[in-house]
Amino acid sequence: MRIRFLGAVRTVTGSMHLIEANGARILLDAGLFQGRRKEAFEKNRNVPVDPASLDAIVLSHAHIDHSGNLPSFVRLGFKGSIHATIATADLCDPLLRDAAMLQQRDVEFVNVLRRREGKTPLEPLYTTDDVDRTLAFVRGTPYERETEVAAGIRVVFHDAGHIIGSALVDLRIEEDGVRRRVIFTGDLGRPNMPILRDPQPIEAADVLIAESTYGDRLHDPPSNLKAALLEILRDAARHRSKVLIPAFSVGRTQNIVYYLHEMWRDGVLPEIPVYVDSPLSVAATRVVRAHPECFDDEARAALDRGDDPFTFGALRYVQGMRESEALAAREGPALIIAASGMCEGGRILYHLAASIEKPRTTVLIVGFQAEHTLGRKLVEGETQVRILGSPHRVRARIKVLNGLSAHPDREELLSYLRPVAGRIGKTFIVHGEEAASLALAQSLSGAGFADVVVPEPGQSVEV
Repeated sequence: MRIRFLGAVRTVTGSMHLIEANGARILLDAGLFQGRRKEAFEKNRNVPVDPASLDAIVLSHAHIDHSGNLPSFVRLGFKGSIHATIATADLCDPLLRDAAMLQQRDVEFVNVLRRREGKTPLEPLYTTDDVDRTLAFVRGTPYERETEVAAGIRVVFHDAGHIIGSALVDLRIEEDGVRRRVIFTGDLGRPNMPILRDPQPIEAADVLIAESTYGDRLHDPPSNLKAALLEILRDAARHRSKVLIPAFSVGRTQNIVYYLHEMWRDGVLPEIPVYVDSPLSVAATRVVRAHPECFDDEARAALDRGDDPFTFGALRYVQGMRESEALAAREGPALIIAASGMCEGGRILYHLAASIEKPRTTVLIVGFQAEHTLGRKLVEGETQVRILGSPHRVRARIKVLNGLSAHPDREELLSYLRPVAGRIGKTFIVHGEEAASLALAQSLSGAGFADVVVPEPGQSVEV
């Protein structure tokens, strides 16, 4: 068996790992790389494996940095099967369609510049027609059901608790009479977070491929989250200002709405209108609602008693672009939750362009920001940034609440993985910036894991 690490290696986005065993080629994830526009454009357009040579693709979950290159693979000749949980299969429809529209918008913007320079216009990475073809290859499978993906290779999905439908990918491989087990964490969730169940405990395996997004840092305690968010909202209500939250449409948006719903239900939410300004978030929330089998006991009980955690009196879901533009131009108070989570596209850019130069505006960062993204630049304190092609001075207050992250921190990762120390043959650390991956590798070695490696991009390993 051979493993090639093709994406999300010493970086966070673009998850892609190739398993070659028993004459078959199986790709774990087919994610888009996110970062500098030019670098992302080149990496996503030049996939590191021949899609036509693949027998199957197995998805850990639907986030675009794990699923977003699927239509490119189909466009380039992939004709195998795409395996995912049922909820992930359902989420792929709105997420990939949204990604296709963003690809179209991005290339239109780039082509304006290229035409001015006398260069040949570019085509989008893929279109909604490619998405239609891709969805025909997707096979949804329930958690805990063993499914054959190629001769001698079966997969079982275990609940990873990261977003709806997210999975620990458990590959069971028989080759030359030898049985091996490969477990890929995908993106793990955190314990005791709202809506979803905690990640299922991991089991012994020959190979573990583990994420390390926050492998070198700690989150604020969850108990502090609502209090910190409440104080920010009270300040915005007092000063009639805006709070902008760039949030991933799947997972983070629903978690924030859940917390706000609890504040509203308990009568402590300040008098401030709340807007979710993202058609994708609306579609994603519809999918989340349709899969209560993934919810924890508290969220299911709320639904059973008719207490919908995704709506409340102060909340409005914004659909049309005209309403979004009017909201961006309007003065506060307001809490606006909009995609994208790393400020690299979507309606959050229009809200930032309208309000980032106003000192009373608060931009609340609640998730990981990859290198070179606009969100990362804001977190790192840059005083001037480009938004929608124009320069803007950053006068708004930038606040970070990492406790809302859907990824475990260093101690949560160690607590989760420590029970299988001594029962894993080889561990590969992926999906983290280099410092985070190396730090987690060192921690795992100290916790009794025998053979821990942070692979290089493109590295091929015989197991």
